[in-house]
Amino acid sequence: MTSTPKFLLALFILVFSAATFLHAADTPQTALLVLSKGSHALFIVDPATLTVVAQVPSGPDPHEVIASADGKTAYISNYGGGSYNTITVVDLVNQKTSPIIDLGALRGPHGLEFVGGKLWFTAEGAKVAGSYDPATNKIDWVMGTGQDRTHMIYVFADLNRVVTSNVSSATVTLIEKGTGPGQNLGRGPGGPPPGTPGGPAGSGLMGGPQPTWRETQIPVGHGSEGFDVAPDGKEIWVANAQDGTISIIDVATKNVVQTLDANVHSANRLKFTPDGKLVFVSMLGGPDLAIFDAATRKEAKRVKIGRGAAGILMQPDGARAFVACTPDDYVAVIDIKTLEMTGKLTAGKQPDGLAWSVRK
Repeated sequence: MTSTPKFLLALFILVFSAATFLHAADTPQTALLVLSKGSHALFIVDPATLTVVAQVPSGPDPHEVIASADGKTAYISNYGGGSYNTITVVDLVNQKTSPIIDLGALRGPHGLEFVGGKLWFTAEGAKVAGSYDPATNKIDWVMGTGQDRTHMIYVFADLNRVVTSNVSSATVTLIEKGTGPGQNLGRGPGGPPPGTPGGPAGSGLMGGPQPTWRETQIPVGHGSEGFDVAPDGKEIWVANAQDGTISIIDVATKNVVQTLDANVHSANRLKFTPDGKLVFVSMLGGPDLAIFDAATRKEAKRVKIGRGAAGILMQPDGARAFVACTPDDYVAVIDIKTLEMTGKLTAGKQPDGLAWSVRK
């Protein structure tokens, strides 16, 4: 056997062994999902051991990931700087991709949420928020924001309010569900009476109050990208990357009630701890993770984690936080009690989006 065949055989064995290792274990019931932009892959991680159990293709330019409520499916936004129009679907049980979701004219999908049995998303290129129903395999709701770079999304559990951050417009959009005037088919005199199908607004099937959505554009700071809603639902905290500030919005009044001079320039993501006591802010252009006390609204600590960071994920029990250190190719593990970095997880190049999957 010549040296070339030996090299090819050795390479085959190496690749086969690596593939076997990456698919050697089943997806744990509770899994940490790490999206790698550089590797174009979704890494499935056992959070108990911080080991990768599988790697699945993510589709082009992956940015955010979310899991379904039953923990069996992951959804990945293929962003393309606002030009792509697909969401990659991953079967987490069998560790393989499923048919993509084609968003058609809704280009630039980015922020993702899974609430009320539906996938909620932003489409930055189309300046919209929308929802996709896996049961019908259809997009069943789209709402234009009219704002530039509608980027991240949060959906309240009651499905009556949706929040988006609009990076280039320096705004947050609060979309609220209500009821509007009834639908009058305009049959004129002699038409059906109120409360009957086709009649004027009333309590009828066609004429009664119909669901409608209303938007409030709330001015915040420049570069408003990462944000989160407090666990009690009363406040929205927004990290403004260009200004280095944090805008605090009162949900009830829909107004900014305070702007913190937070020194969080190049801020990428902002997340509350599950108990609502602390707020973590990652910065792509800085070495620190900034941590703020939500009650006093003052900085509590800065943790050195690397050359820059993006995605933040809180462990549901509040014990740990995971921060994607994109330039350093690892995910930092933060002990929320001590506010110290306790470890690093390697899962592909340029990690960014993070999510939990809990199979039921």
